[in-house]
Amino acid sequence: MGYAYEAPGTAAVLAEIIQQQIPEKGKQWIAGQLEAWQTKGTLQTFNIAFTAAPRFLGRDEISVPPAARAALLPRSVDGFTADRLFRTWWLLQLPVTDQAAYVQAVENLFLAGEMYELTALYGALPFLAFPQAWKLRTAEGIRSNIGSVLEAIMVRNPYPAQYLDEPAWNQLVMKAFFTDKPVHLISGLDQRANPELARILRDFSRERRAAARPVPPMLWRLVGPFIDKDNFEDLERAWFSEVHAEREAAALACHLSTYAPARQLLETRADMAAEIQQQQLTWDTVAARVNGL
Repeated sequence: MGYAYEAPGTAAVLAEIIQQQIPEKGKQWIAGQLEAWQTKGTLQTFNIAFTAAPRFLGRDEISVPPAARAALLPRSVDGFTADRLFRTWWLLQLPVTDQAAYVQAVENLFLAGEMYELTALYGALPFLAFPQAWKLRTAEGIRSNIGSVLEAIMVRNPYPAQYLDEPAWNQLVMKAFFTDKPVHLISGLDQRANPELARILRDFSRERRAAARPVPPMLWRLVGPFIDKDNFEDLERAWFSEVHAEREAAALACHLSTYAPARQLLETRADMAAEIQQQQLTWDTVAARVNGL
């Protein structure tokens, strides 16, 4: 298997976004690089264009038209800069007839990449061919201390939820909490919730409380489906917290739970239960409150 999706159509959408938002000089540069790549077909030609992109395209953030955004789903290029978007599109120009050669070419880019290049490469994971080949590379990226690299893996990136095994997925989510990344923007967050992650987050909340440090309210989103007698007391602490967002998160967690005491706890606050039913109180509103939006 090469691409796990319809790559030519996606490449066309990316190319159209690029062409709409870069100056004429940049368009000419891209045309020249593409002609050189199609004529020579050497990796040196490919790698030079990948590396040189910022000098000719800049790093201004691009705007994604709604139709293009819909066409790319579940992949996303929201927040991409011009050079990063080009690099994503450029990767789609690599031939996929030889898996070993393809993987080695991309791996070499990872190994030689500076921060911006690594950010582009990790953000392009859901666009790469042979998706099973990138699981270890993704796990390696999660161990990075570069904020933009972590966000490229975590934020609006469907690759981790689709391909990582449970330990690596749990590590990604925990790293997002440890590094204050926007957890609510992790693709597949609810679908990949699991009992072991809920246990880890419960322990994490206890450690934070013991150290008199704030508990991230969003963690209750992942604990909620697994509330039981072992963690209900922790949920009650959030329910009676002095922090508004934590109380709201506890209510939403109760709503997710089938554990009778949690459901009964939610019934004691009819106003919050009604807000949840009317979708006036959601995880997005909690995230907005946490992030001061």
